[in-house]
Amino acid sequence: MGKNNRIVWADVARLTAILMVISIHCADPFNVSPEARSNSDYNLWGSIYGTFMRPCVPLFVMLTGLLLLPVKTDIGAFYKKRMLRVAVPFVVWSLLYNLFPWLTGVLGWDSSILSRMFAYAGESPSQTWESSLHNILLIPFNFNTYTVPLWYIYMLIGLYLYIPFFSAWLKQATEKQIRIFLGIWAVTLFLPYCQEYISAYVGGTCAWNDFGILYYFSGFSGYLLLGHYLKDRNKLSAQKTVVLSLLLFAIGYAITFYGFRSMTARPDITERQMELFFLYCSPNVCLMTVACYLLVQKIRISSPILLSALRNITQCGLGIYMVHYFIVGLGYLAIDHIGVPLPVRIPATALFVFAASWGFVALFYKVWPKAAKWVMG
Repeated sequence: MGKNNRIVWADVARLTAILMVISIHCADPFNVSPEARSNSDYNLWGSIYGTFMRPCVPLFVMLTGLLLLPVKTDIGAFYKKRMLRVAVPFVVWSLLYNLFPWLTGVLGWDSSILSRMFAYAGESPSQTWESSLHNILLIPFNFNTYTVPLWYIYMLIGLYLYIPFFSAWLKQATEKQIRIFLGIWAVTLFLPYCQEYISAYVGGTCAWNDFGILYYFSGFSGYLLLGHYLKDRNKLSAQKTVVLSLLLFAIGYAITFYGFRSMTARPDITERQMELFFLYCSPNVCLMTVACYLLVQKIRISSPILLSALRNITQCGLGIYMVHYFIVGLGYLAIDHIGVPLPVRIPATALFVFAASWGFVALFYKVWPKAAKWVMG
């Protein structure tokens, strides 16, 4: 998208989503570390910030819908441009993350460095070549403890596969049809709670069938369409938008925070139960996401310096996402070492990680621009 028709508020939304996703990963040690189990303050602040940052992934998906729907090229050109831009960096960074444990063993480093850098690595992670090779061979199938953020790339590739077909419907869909789809999708956001509190099987699902009544309207495709639909439909004034956004965000935040806290207070909960109120495709997180999306639409920026910075962050966005998980653990240790107070440790770590990741990716683009396209996206 050229400078003349660039959507500045979309760049602001992308920056917001990037900061949020980094903050979420900086909050992981507060929820899964030994300190979190022995110190209630860790879990409290992990819950406070973790809840606040939940709109991160839905914001990314809504931006994808905003910028790509409806598709204006043929399916081959779309796949060539979008798939290569994501798939090649995905493979590169999947390999780097999965080779890193083995490399630490080659260098003679203690395995505890992996536990400090990767929140889900466990207390005695393997540093063997066989373990790294096993993880590498599983890349086509799923992510692992060293590539946790890359779950999003699997999902994004799926959306890219789907978008040309979804776009064909969207081009001829009426306003009423779009609203009906979004309405049914909104109902699907309640399914996780139905499965938890009513029945494990809902809408015809059972041990031999995962595809219930509303399955075909569910998932992140709703955020895709919502991002496109809300692109230019917010006719409210800036003041009214702020009031509406604060109300929506407050409602969504309250449900998410108190739901998550109630779950983590229960002994012997499953991982699924712990994540229940943190699910991205849930009504509470959707409310917070829409609030952020509507709010950033009213942001106006005229400073050439800020506009240039936003353009650069957008260019580096995928690279920042790919590299930041390497830096999260180091950032947490650095902030902890200098004695930053616990209540602000997560945002302080996030800002450190963001600055380091952005600096690294921007420098890579400047020094090695041809390779950056394939390594950083």
